[in-house]
Amino acid sequence: MFEKSVFDRELRTLDALAPQGYNIGLHIRFTSPLLAFQTYAPEWLARYTEHGYLLRDPSVAWGFSTTGATRWSNDNIPDPFGIFVDAARFGLKYGVTISWGPITSRTIASVARADREFEDSEIAQIEALVRRLHDMTEPPQELTKAQIDALKCIADGDRHAAAACKLGISESALKARLSSARQRLMARTTAEAIQRAKDYRLL
Repeated sequence: MFEKSVFDRELRTLDALAPQGYNIGLHIRFTSPLLAFQTYAPEWLARYTEHGYLLRDPSVAWGFSTTGATRWSNDNIPDPFGIFVDAARFGLKYGVTISWGPITSRTIASVARADREFEDSEIAQIEALVRRLHDMTEPPQELTKAQIDALKCIADGDRHAAAACKLGISESALKARLSSARQRLMARTTAEAIQRAKDYRLL
């Protein structure tokens, strides 16, 4: 089961290993990640977005083509648009990209620093951490009947009081079911939980 405290601790560890920040997309499906976190400088993120670098990012292309770990300085990663060179101007001079999981649910993470290349031992530590994050955020295969019924009522437009009445439970019990469904689906809101349940064909 997903434990937010453990997950947050792992992200703090990743933060310490990436002095210039990181970007991680967990369980990317149809180009959209289940969860995404980034700590790069706002100036770089703005430039990255403004120039549409995502569609041309060599680290992303590499991440979808294989699994494992590689330094950005790897000569086998073509960068025809000079994105790595541009990133270096914003302090992201040295980086590593990690790719893990099946192509249908790929996790891709990149970390950066300004002072030196990442050591092999650091890369191994980061790769193991990314794999753990991938595993602990694996989308659920099923929901309980109570969770499904609660989500269906809200998806159909019922307010909490009406949904509770329809299910023959108290409003507090309904909220508890919705809360457990959100936690199970790693969703921040009930609307997000409903959408994810539909995406996973659980609803």
